[in-house]
Formats: sequence, structure tokens, C-alpha cells
Amino acid sequence: MGFLDRSRTVAPADWNRWLIPPAALSVHLAIGQAYAWSVFKSPLEGALGLSGTQSALPFQLGIVMLGLSAAFGGTLVERNGPRWAMFVSAVCFSSGFLISALGAWTSQFWLVVIGYGFVGGIGLGIGYISPVSTLIKWFPDRPGMATGIAIMGFGGGALIASPWSTQMLKSFGKDNTGIAESFAVHGVVYAVFMSLGVLLIRVPAEGWRPPGWEPAVAVVNKMITTANVSARNAIRTPQFWFLWIVLCFNVTAGIGILEKAAPMITDFFAQTATPIAVAAAGGFVALLSLANMAGRIVWSSTSDLVGRKNIYRIYLGVGAAMYLVIALAGNVSTALFVVCAMVILSFYGGGFATIPAYLKDLFGTYQVGAIHGRLLTAWSTAGVLGPLIVNAISDSQKAAGKSGPDLYTNSLFIMIALLAIGFVANELVKPVDAKFHEPAELEEASR
Repeated sequence: MGFLDRSRTVAPADWNRWLIPPAALSVHLAIGQAYAWSVFKSPLEGALGLSGTQSALPFQLGIVMLGLSAAFGGTLVERNGPRWAMFVSAVCFSSGFLISALGAWTSQFWLVVIGYGFVGGIGLGIGYISPVSTLIKWFPDRPGMATGIAIMGFGGGALIASPWSTQMLKSFGKDNTGIAESFAVHGVVYAVFMSLGVLLIRVPAEGWRPPGWEPAVAVVNKMITTANVSARNAIRTPQFWFLWIVLCFNVTAGIGILEKAAPMITDFFAQTATPIAVAAAGGFVALLSLANMAGRIVWSSTSDLVGRKNIYRIYLGVGAAMYLVIALAGNVSTALFVVCAMVILSFYGGGFATIPAYLKDLFGTYQVGAIHGRLLTAWSTAGVLGPLIVNAISDSQKAAGKSGPDLYTNSLFIMIALLAIGFVANELVKPVDAKFHEPAELEEASR
């Protein structure tokens, strides 16, 4: 593969490992645009005569393809290296916008769905996992912090994309031509921006370790292994499926609020003396995005100190408590509602950022990227499950004549139950049985 070949990305002895997080961020900040898709929903509905359900299709397909491409492409990413993966991600993600531009320009919505959802979704999945294994190998002493920095970019990408996209639509117009021009600019700019990561990324030389760091000395937690497990064997272990449940239900709980944040806070306080204005509801969404982004670096870095199992006890246990407070007293105080929701969203982001380090602890670094890719099918499931629970129950309660917090009470208690199941699954995670370990000679080669 020439320039993209893994052998061409081996770092020289004096390479600064702190150049790797910016390389990862260049990809994650770009693909994090997915969280800003809502900016295009109303313009597309007006220009192409779509319903709200139809305008959500590109985003929904994109999230599904993220999980599927990460699962099926994880082994290729490990084999071909991060530069190849970042290049494929950049090509697919940028091409998705260009295909979508053609679809908007010709008023062919199916091209938008195929472009952004299918082609762009493949770029999302490959890009999401592209730096994970490399970061863990460069930062075996601080894997939670390293992956948190990169995955923070995915959570923060919308903070850049949302105002940028809004301004472009304001400048170009919200008709099909203006939308097409906005999509085209996205495709070109993201191609250039993501290419920085392609050029900058490196893998450590075989046997490289941080100065003064020895794995045998560093491992004081019985949950952290010095052995390695292949992706094929990992999915045969109960640990993998316990973590699948943990990630799925933690994400389900978070995305349930994230997807319906503005109408939820409006409904909760509609019948109080201090109803929430539209602008304030928009500000609430922005605060949740900040909590999501901050949680990815803060909580994942904390996991390096307290351990991965303990941090997930906090995500799931305290998260359930926050949901209980919202269910029982959420409309008593706006501040209380906002704080609880921000804590939940910080755990949502933290759960994403910490899971690669948890996998590294249990399965080693040998094929951690491929294992992570397979685990992200939990995200695809949660991306459908969370909004479905909240929206279906809300709609049914509204049809029954209820309003305010009553629209969400049942779904909140369902989220509490799911988090409780996730908590139990986390408690069941134990060190991986030695029968699943790879031969000892792979341990050195994978570091």
C-alpha cells in the first residue's frame, strides 16, 4: 500500500508520543459532526418535503453503519495500521458529504441517505476505532487519559460543526442548492482536516515502552493483564458480553436524554411558574454537549487512578440515582434537573472513552482495536433502543391525555432498571481465563 502501509508508519526512536493525540483528534473532531446532524433536519424537510422521521434516516443509518463497520473492519484496522484506517475514514466520510450534496442539488433524498448514512457511516466507524489501539500502545501507562483525549473529540465535534453548519446554511440559503453547497464545503474541508491525522500518525517500534515503565511493575490491579487475547477469542469470553451489556445500557440511558433534551426540559417545566423558553432549551442542549465532551476526558483519566471497574460503578450506580432524582423531583428545580442531566451525560461520554482502556486491561493490546470495534455494536443497538424507549412512551402518554413530567416518568424508571442491569454485569466482570490467552511470544510483539 506504499505510503499507507503500516511499515511506513513505525516511529523513529526520538518520536514524541504527544503528537499522537492531535493526530487522533483531527479525525474524531471531524467525524463528531454526526452529533450536529439536527442542523440539517429542518432545512431538508422544507426543501425536499420530508417528514421528521424521514429527515432522521441519514443519521440513524450512519450510527448503524458506525457499529457495523467498526465491528467488521476492526481486524483490518489492526492489520493495516492507523494511517490506512484514517485514510479510508477520510475518503468515506468526505465522499459521503459530496454524494449528499449531489442528492440535495438534484432533490434525490435517497442519495443523501446513501451518502451520509451508508458511505459516511463507514467513515464514522473506521475513523472512530482508527487511533484507539495506537493510543493505547503509546500510552500503556495512561490508557484512559489517552483514549479520553481522542474520543473527547467525537463528543466535541458538534460544538464546532453546529455553528459552522448553521452559518453556512444562513449564507448559502436553506433551499436544496444552499444545502448542497453546505454539504460540498463540509466534504472538502473535512478531507483536508482529516489528512493531517493521516500524515501525523505513527505506531511505536516493536518493544517500545515509555521511559521507566515496566508492565510487570505497573500491574498492581488483578483486573489488568499482561497477557493478550485475540478478537476471535475475546467474543467467546463472558467478559466481552458483560461489557457489551454495560456499554449498551449506559449509552441507552444517555442517548435517551440527549436525543429529546430540548422538548423534555420544556415539558417538565411547562406547568410550573418558570416555564422554559425555546432559547433556554437550546442552551440546555449545549450544556449537555459540554458535559458529554468533558466527561470523556475527566472520567476516563480518573479511571487510570481508581480502576476501570470502579469508574463504571460510578457511571451506572450514580447514573441510576440521577435518573431517580429527575423522576421524583425533576420539576421542583430547574437547576436540579440540569445538574442531574449533565451528570448523566458526562457518564455517557465517559463510558465511551473508558471502554477501550477496560478492554485493554482485560484482553491486552494485541487486537484491542478489533475487539473495540466488535463491542461498538452495543452502540448501534443503544442508538435505536434509547430514543425508541423515550419517544414511544412519550407519544403513548400524550395520546392518553397526560402532559408534563408524566410523559417521561415510565421511561425514566426503565432507564434506572437498565442501569441496574448494567451495574450487575459490571460486577460480574472477572479476569479472563488463561485458556483464551495467545502464546507468550505475542506479548512482546504487541507492545
